This record gives sequence, C-alpha cells and structure tokens, in this order.
Amino acid sequence: MADLRSAQREDIGTDAIPLSELKKAKYEKQIPGQFDFEAFASKGFGEGYSKEKRDEMEKMYSGTVTSVDSGEVVQGVVVGINDRDVILNIGFKSDGLVPLAEFKEMTNLKIGDVVDLFIEERENAMGQLVLSRRKAKLVKGWEYVQTALDKDQVIEGFVKRRTKGGLIVDVFGIEAFLPGSQIDVKPIRDFDIYVNKNIEVKVVKINYTNDNVVVSHKVLIEKDLEQQKAAILTNLEKGQVLEGVIKNMTNFGVFIDLGGVDGLLHITDISWGRINHPEEVLKLDQTVKVVVLDFDEDKKRISLGMKQLTPHPWDALPADIQVGSKVKGKIVNVADYGAFLELQPGVEGLIHVSEMSWSQHLRNPQDFMKVGDEVEAVVLTLDREERKMSLGIKQLTEDPWTRQDVLTKYAVGTKHKGIVRNLTNFGLFIELEEGIDGLVHVSDLSWTKKIKHPSEFVKVGETMEVQVLELDAANRRLALSHKHLEENPWDTFETVFTIGSVHKGTIINKNDKGAVLELPYGIEGFAAIKNLAKEDNSKAEVGESLDFKVLEFSKDDRRIVLSHKATWSAEEERPAPGGKGAGNKKAPSKGASIQSINQQTEKSTLGDLDALAALKEKMQGGEGKAE
Repeated sequence: MADLRSAQREDIGTDAIPLSELKKAKYEKQIPGQFDFEAFASKGFGEGYSKEKRDEMEKMYSGTVTSVDSGEVVQGVVVGINDRDVILNIGFKSDGLVPLAEFKEMTNLKIGDVVDLFIEERENAMGQLVLSRRKAKLVKGWEYVQTALDKDQVIEGFVKRRTKGGLIVDVFGIEAFLPGSQIDVKPIRDFDIYVNKNIEVKVVKINYTNDNVVVSHKVLIEKDLEQQKAAILTNLEKGQVLEGVIKNMTNFGVFIDLGGVDGLLHITDISWGRINHPEEVLKLDQTVKVVVLDFDEDKKRISLGMKQLTPHPWDALPADIQVGSKVKGKIVNVADYGAFLELQPGVEGLIHVSEMSWSQHLRNPQDFMKVGDEVEAVVLTLDREERKMSLGIKQLTEDPWTRQDVLTKYAVGTKHKGIVRNLTNFGLFIELEEGIDGLVHVSDLSWTKKIKHPSEFVKVGETMEVQVLELDAANRRLALSHKHLEENPWDTFETVFTIGSVHKGTIINKNDKGAVLELPYGIEGFAAIKNLAKEDNSKAEVGESLDFKVLEFSKDDRRIVLSHKATWSAEEERPAPGGKGAGNKKAPSKGASIQSINQQTEKSTLGDLDALAALKEKMQGGEGKAE
C-alpha cells in the first residue's frame, strides 16, 4: 500500500501542472529577445492559433484537469496545512479543503502526503470543491471488509469497547461486532481484558441494510485446535492421565479443556466423598490432573475421573470395625427410606428408617435427623468387597419388648393412654410407648354405636385411653379395647327394652330393607320397612320420632328389633295366656299353637307380622266352621 501511495504521489506530482506553467508552455519555442508581432496583432480571443497549436494546447490542458464526479473516492496530495484545514489537490480545476480534525490519527502529516478523499460536491454555492477524508475511509473500509469476507482473509482490528454480549472492534474505520461466544473456544468471563488492544479476526457476516459487520476470533483458534484435537484423540487411551483446565461448571459435573478437546468430569468422579456441587472442591480456570475413564472416538466424548487417582477410602477402613461395632459419623444425605452416615470421606453406611426406632410405624427420617448431624450407630451388616454397610440407631437402646417389666406393666386389665398411629378397616393401632403397639378392633370401640370404620370414631394422631384384653410378649402383640373402660350397658338394657315394651325412637337412617332408630340411652335399633307403616297407611320417614314396640332383644349380638305398626295394629299384638277372648275358643290347643307360632316367628324373622296375621286368620276361620 505504501508503494502504491508513493507511485500515486509521483504520478500526481508530474501530472498536476500549475496554470503558470501552462502559460509559459505557450511561448516555450520562441527565441529570447524576439517578439511575434503577427501573433500579437491577431484579433479576437483564441484567434491566430493554427490547428496544430490548438491541438497541442488542448492536449496540455487536458493533462492538468481531471474529470471527477460526486460520490467518488480519489487520491489527493497535501499542498497546504493551516490551523484549521488541510489543502488538497486532486487534479481538479480547484483545490479542496478538509478539516484538520479528520487527520488526527496522522500525527506526522506533511505537504506531499497522498491520502484518499471522498468527493461530496464538485462545486458548492461558494464554487469550492467539497472533500471528506472520513467518508473516504468508510467507503474504502467497506471495500476492504467485503474483500476480506470473499477471500477469507485474516485482518487486524482494534477493540474500542465492550458491549452487551461481546466487543466492538474497529476494522478499517468500521465498527464491527465480536460476539462473546466468538472470542475464544472457552467461555470468557471478563471481556475487559481485550479492550484497547489489537486482535486478529475474520469477517463472518456483513449486513449492508443495517451497516452491521460480525467478526470472529474463535475461528482462528479452532483451526489450530483441530490439529491438536486430532493428535489427542489418536493417542488417547483408557487409564491415561492428562492435565487440563476447567472451562465450565454445572450441577452434574465440570468440562475440562485437554488442549483442544473437552472431557466431562462427572460429579460422582470428582471425590470419593459426597459433594452437592463441583464448586465445593473445584474452581473455574483451575488446572487439574484427570484420568481417562472412557471415550467415544466417533462422538468425540471423553469421560474423565479425578478420584480414581487416589486410593479408595474403603481400603483404609480400620479392620476392627465389624458387625456390632459402634461407629460415629456425620449425616450427609437424608432420603425417604433412610439416611446416609459418613464414617470418613468415601465410606458411608445406610441407616434405614426401620432401624431408627423400635416403633413399628415407619415415619419420615427427617423426624429423627438432618444433614450435618453427628450421629452414633451400630454396624448391622458389613461387606468390604461390595463396599456396603448398613447401620442402626435403635440398637443403642434396649428393645422395649424384652424388658422384664413388660408382663406386669401391660398385664390384662391394665389401662393405658396411647397415640393413634394407623387406621385400618378392621381396627386401629395405638402406640403406647416407642416400640410398644397394640390393636383395638373396630368392635371394641363402643358398646352402643355400630362403627363400620375407625375413622368414624377417632383420627390419626389423637390420644386414646384403652384397656389391655390380651398380651402376647413372645409375638409382640397387644389386644386392646376402648369400650371395656366402661361396664357393658347391655346388661342394663336387657331389663329396660323387654319384648313388648314401647319406647320413643327417631328414624336416623332408612333404606329398602328397613330403618335404623335412635333409642333412649344412645343405642340404636332396627325396624323392618313393613313395620314403619303408620295408622293412616303412610310410611314413617327419616327424622320422625314415633313410638316403637320391642319385638326382639339380643344382648350378645347387641340387636334390638322394633315395630311402629305393632303399637296401633291389634293384629300385631301377642295374645297373653288366659287373656281376652281365650274362653270363647272351642279349641284352646289351636290358640296355644298360634301363640307359639307367633313367638317363634317374631324371634326368627325380625317381626314379619303380615305373614303371621294371615296365618292367624286362616286358623281362626277353620275354628268357626268347625263350630
């Protein structure tokens, strides 16, 4: 470029001839001291020239004035410099002025220097030639940028400043964008280290619509790294120890630059001990030694390990630790099924939730311990070859079922309070103390209420008082009862709800078979659907309170069968022996048989009175005919 400018400067110096020289050239063939009166006497401007002289004059003049158009980029020669402007000659009929500020980067500007200029106007209102060096640099710059893109050239730029997501680089006077991802093959966390420095880049994209140029420095590095990567992959072997730099961290591991190729160091292969995030033991840009665990040459994936460079902690586990030994450690993880106790870095044992308490009801391990707790435990199982260990905490305390006072403390008939831990269809389990549980059957919850499910009576977590019905210490079983805390009221009910007695009852539930009645003293009875008929032939409904007659009473089954119809229908009444109408009958034996049948039918069929009435009418009709 310097040679080109020098040549152009020489061309301009010889081609640009001043007007004084043009005038002198007109008379250069005259003999000194002689005067051409013939030429002087010629009349009219331009007259008196011969054709040869006219052609010569045009040729001389055409060599001094250059034809230029607005918008062109031309070269000019510095012919003058003052405090404000630089005077430049571009070979046109007049010189142009350019502000001195546009030459601030040319500290050694002097007369005779050749520079590129942009013609803004050939002649303005003042008749002056308007030039611009700044615009010329831009036009030339875009040409150089396009050439660099077309020919895939490496160019040099100057980093002016950082911006969001990258850097602004000056290339040929044009501000180009260098994305952060294109600065280097590894992530750059501090862009400021590149500011005010030169950098080699390649043009990767040009957008003339937005005057946008994108450059990349990464492609220059990648080209060199491809050769290094190929060499590394060729010589890569399992078990090979390499040195690399940590370039990126994630929650599952770190990526390490091995010199052109990346490998993954998984979090589980960083340390024999348990870590939650790689940043606990490693840092970005740290140089580390790793071993190759596995690699896929096709996919170019490399698995690395760091803990494999140190002996396994299980190999250093003291020999005196055996099954039954007491050990101490720190809780490093708590899961739903248990907790992991770290005896030393890399040596852990599992404390299952069932081994945390003598209680038979599994609870959340977090109820017993949390991460970071210092815990003492007992070794339950130990497998040094498989490197597995199970631990227990409850073994540090005595098994409550093996205590000597269990037989006396929970003897049959003793009363206790416990917490409801679990509900089932057949009953509920109560924890009397840690490790001592008992079952309360659903039938042992209440003397008076018929409970289908324990949830109708109690909720999990509530405290309940119970009495021991049965104790089996060998099989760790306790049969408990809540209703036995009170005397059996059915012994009293047997004298109150005698057969034939009438009591007030409220219908609380009804279905197609009958209705459940609420009787005095909080007990329940049953009435068949046909025995709900009222005197006006309507049916009693839920919520009505009516008189009911007892048809059947069973203390053992805790069952009372009643009838409302029997309170108003004489057909439903049981004739008393020797009662009204007994002496009018010719065949008392038949009347006695009817009474016997009635009693048996009422007890065995829950008061099927309609069938009984029909049988009675049939037998009485037979007696009338006989009479």
